[in-house]
Amino acid sequence: MRLFTRHSFAGTSLQMIADELGVTKAAVYHHFRTREDLLTTVVEPVLEQLRGIIGTAETKRTPHARAEHLLTGYVALAVEHRAVVAVFATDAGAIEMLCAQPETSDLVDRQMALLAGVTPGPAGHVNATMVMAGIAAATGPAMLSLDDDALRQHLIEAGRRALGLRAPRRPTRDETPHQQASIA
Repeated sequence: MRLFTRHSFAGTSLQMIADELGVTKAAVYHHFRTREDLLTTVVEPVLEQLRGIIGTAETKRTPHARAEHLLTGYVALAVEHRAVVAVFATDAGAIEMLCAQPETSDLVDRQMALLAGVTPGPAGHVNATMVMAGIAAATGPAMLSLDDDALRQHLIEAGRRALGLRAPRRPTRDETPHQQASIA
């Protein structure tokens, strides 16, 4: 991912990857026939996490609850996997390759629909696009000096503002468990 970030996906050869790893090009070819295979393998665990976040968000009752779950889950994923998200979101060659895969394209569409569902019409799609692009940009190399917790909090707050979401209400100590459940 460091090479893809530094040289772009298209600008990184299998020989460069082999040199970085201290192995032969043949060793890289033994495991990955192409850069595309390598990128897919590296990105798959992140996509698996994203599938879980999206799947859970889709079970929430209201558009606001769905968007809130997706926002907080995606921000946590993006902060945890900064390098992968930066390449996936900003490298045209990587984006093209990954979005050419129907399953990945479907994940992106579902993600955008969950965020856009808060505001009807084109404004919802604009807001969702801004939030997703903003998260990807803010997790990139320029923000490496910001610690993960602070970055996560700033991104969630900015995402909520852009989507028109309020922070979830926290139950008070005086509320009964039944009242707390009805709030959620």
